[in-house]
Parts: sequence; C-alpha cells; structure tokens
Amino acid sequence: MTAKLARALATCLLALIATTASAQYPSRPIKLVVPIPAGGAPDIAARVIGLKLSELLGQPVVVDNHAGSNGNIAGDMVAKSAPDGYTLLLGQDSLMAINPHLYAKMPFDPLKDLVPVATIAANQFVLAVNPALPVRNFQEFIEYARRTAPPLPYASGGNGSQHHLSMEILKQRAGIDLLHVPFKGGTPATMATVAGDTVAMFSGTSTAPQIKAGKLRALAVTGTRRSAEFPELPTIGEFYPGYEVTIWLALFAPVGTPEPVLSRLRTAVGKALAAPEVKERLNAAGGLEPFASTPEEFAALIRRDYDKYGKIVKEIGIKVD
Repeated sequence: MTAKLARALATCLLALIATTASAQYPSRPIKLVVPIPAGGAPDIAARVIGLKLSELLGQPVVVDNHAGSNGNIAGDMVAKSAPDGYTLLLGQDSLMAINPHLYAKMPFDPLKDLVPVATIAANQFVLAVNPALPVRNFQEFIEYARRTAPPLPYASGGNGSQHHLSMEILKQRAGIDLLHVPFKGGTPATMATVAGDTVAMFSGTSTAPQIKAGKLRALAVTGTRRSAEFPELPTIGEFYPGYEVTIWLALFAPVGTPEPVLSRLRTAVGKALAAPEVKERLNAAGGLEPFASTPEEFAALIRRDYDKYGKIVKEIGIKVD
C-alpha cells in the first residue's frame, strides 16, 4: 500500500468515525459553560434551557459557571474545547459584539473561533437605585446626579459590560457625572447596590424580586418599548430619543463542530423555546423572553451589534488591557 493510499484510507476512516459519532450525538452529558456567576440572567437562561434540552436530547446538560474578563474566560474555554458538541457556551451579545473592540488583546476571536448555534432569550435593562437615594423617578435621578458632588457611585457587571456602556451612554446624553465601580457579574453588582455600597445600576429584569421587595427602586428601562415586567416604567428613549440597549443570549459551539451536531442542537433548542413551561420559567425567573431566529437572522444580528458597539466603544474611548 502506498503512503498516498494509506493517507486517503485514514482520512476516510476518520470521516466515517466522525459521521457515526455525530449520528449518535449526544451519547454522554453536555457541559454548558456560562460566563457569569450563578444568579444572573445568563445563568437563569442556561438552567431553564438546559433542563429542557436534557429532556429532549436524553442526556444531562450540566451548567458550569466560569466568570471573569467580561465573558472572555468562558468563551476561550469553549473555543479551545473539542468541536464535538459536548462543550457549549451560553454566550451574551457583549462577548461577541463588545469585547473585540474593548480588549487590546483577546485570548480568542469570538467571530472566528465560535460558531453560532441558536438564539435563546432577549431582555432589556432596568435603571435601578438604592431606595435610600432621595429620587422617585428618572427625571429626579438625572437632576440629583447632575448637582451631586462627588459623583454618585454606580455598579456594573464589569469594565466594558453592557451595564457599564449603558450608563456611560446615559452620562453622555444627560450631561451627568457618575463614578464607575465594576464587579464580576450582575449579581455582585446588584448585591452592592442593595447594600448601599453603590447607589445605582443597570440590571436585567432578573432583579425583579429585589425591586418588588423594595430593596431596589426601578426608574426606567432601556428597550424600544416598555417592559411587560414593569409596564409603569418609561423607556429612557422617551426622554433621550434614540437611546436603546437590548440584550440577547445565545448558544455557541467551538468552530469545526459537525453540521449534524449543530442541526440536532438547533432543532432541540427550537422545540425547547416553543414549550410553554420554558417561556413561563424564563419570564418568572428573570423577565426573559424566548428569542428564536434562523441561522441567517442570527448571523446578521451578530454583525449589526458588532458594528453598533464598535462605534460606541470608540466614541466613549474605553479600553481594557
């Protein structure tokens, strides 16, 4: 047998093995990596969707939290994993659309090293303050912040996170000054604001329990329309036209993951998002809305947000080494 023939046979054998493995997918537990600590919106979405995928795929989906670097640690872990569908990422739009503009050196390229699988959920932010702050509505907050010195401290889920950018954009539009205090995720930022260590923050509607319990006071939302969770709250765009921040969560796999595996996952995610109990749990746990899209729509969304946030990061002048 010639070396050329041997190589050809080996290639065919490997392709056959890969095809057989894909056809049997999944045959063992799947790890779903989440880039924030337990308790925040991505973690809630991962656990809700993971539970339903376990049922649909016949294998456990195990949530694995790896916080830090605005999602880069978790993203890098998944990007460097075997492309076999057994290590997935519950990724935020900030990882795909903000970090490449924010970090001078990324440990991986989100657009080249990860393949989009399916969108999962969408949400908007709520501007919330510690109830000890003497403001009752959005206008009062802006006026209070404008005349307060030293600047009021606000919490975010990390440098360059959407929590951070949302407030920086508001500072620009409203002409106010605030002191940024970054945390490793939305949950510790919420705890700091509830405790009064910081007095304001943008958060996902996963803070609804704290708001309803009076531990935080909600003032406005960041979407293009009012929130179903808080219909009484105005959008910030009602005061500053064009202000809008929406967030999405989605499933990603390492590049090179076989198409049959991706197709199996997409089909399962579609069925999961159509299940009434999934919608109910997402809504109840964090005000999240199931967000289904085609692969083409998903790719266009990533590109649109990549361009949008690249412009914002450049205008604000934020960089992380």
